[in-house]
Amino acid sequence: MRFAFIVDPLASLKAYKDSSVAMMRAAAKRGHECWTIQRETLAWRGGEVAAEAVRVEPRDGDDWFVAPERRLCALQDFDAVLMRQDPPFDFEYIAATWLLERAEAAGARVFNRPRAIRDHSEKVAIVEFPEFIPPTLVARDEAAIHGFLDEQQDCVLKPLDGMGGSSVFRVGAADPNRNVIVETLTAHGARTVMVQRYLPEIVQGDKRILLIDGEPVPYALARIPKPGEFRGNLATGGTGRAQPLSPRDREIAEGLGPRLRERGLLLVGIDVIGDCLTEINVTSPTCFVEIARQTGYDVAGRFVDALEAAAR
Repeated sequence: MRFAFIVDPLASLKAYKDSSVAMMRAAAKRGHECWTIQRETLAWRGGEVAAEAVRVEPRDGDDWFVAPERRLCALQDFDAVLMRQDPPFDFEYIAATWLLERAEAAGARVFNRPRAIRDHSEKVAIVEFPEFIPPTLVARDEAAIHGFLDEQQDCVLKPLDGMGGSSVFRVGAADPNRNVIVETLTAHGARTVMVQRYLPEIVQGDKRILLIDGEPVPYALARIPKPGEFRGNLATGGTGRAQPLSPRDREIAEGLGPRLRERGLLLVGIDVIGDCLTEINVTSPTCFVEIARQTGYDVAGRFVDALEAAAR
């Protein structure tokens, strides 16, 4: 099969931990062709979406590929196209989903489905599953936010378009900085944010659970905050510890999986702190390499199994 991966610039990918690289290595070992596409080369013309594609031959090590071929390709000529571009989820990301939808209409198989990516807010999507989430407020009104802070006493505030723990604040009801934090995050009531009750279980880690075709990988990666930090994100210095899913982890994963799969979300990364769902990530879920390295479970191989089945 021929697979195309829409990814960040190849030189920026950290092969020792990058999940997209792990996917390509696993696919290549099975004899599939791997091509990469930069989002900015996507274009519609004459009834089809095409892009400049670079064929890569993955190999081990940091110098992880050779690129023997480059050419303009219509997306429907691939057996599958994988949207693996990292956020920010900005207007250009949305424009890419529009183009990918046109490619779908011409026969391309795109994963995750572009409409599902565009319609799915990685923060707000959790409110569809209120039985699994902590006390949560999504609002831009400063009075409503302050009222929630007074009610819950200890909260985490985050922008809806952030990633990697960026601009996430823990705010107590008595915090002398609470006014300026709320003003800054909401731009004085002009921008909607999410506020959640602080979960002390974060000290045991912010667990990333991967769903592949609606089924959970049996291990989570618990991202443990570094000393003096409440954010577990690896980007903020957290340490990843792979561990088996708990019964509650599995309950949450099995509660979400079938509905997300029906929407064309082949790969999803859900975040769980303690017993509570906090985010549902669909743009470019990661942690394949860390889980595989610590447990021996072949996450990338399982994903390629699902991709092969979906592309037939």
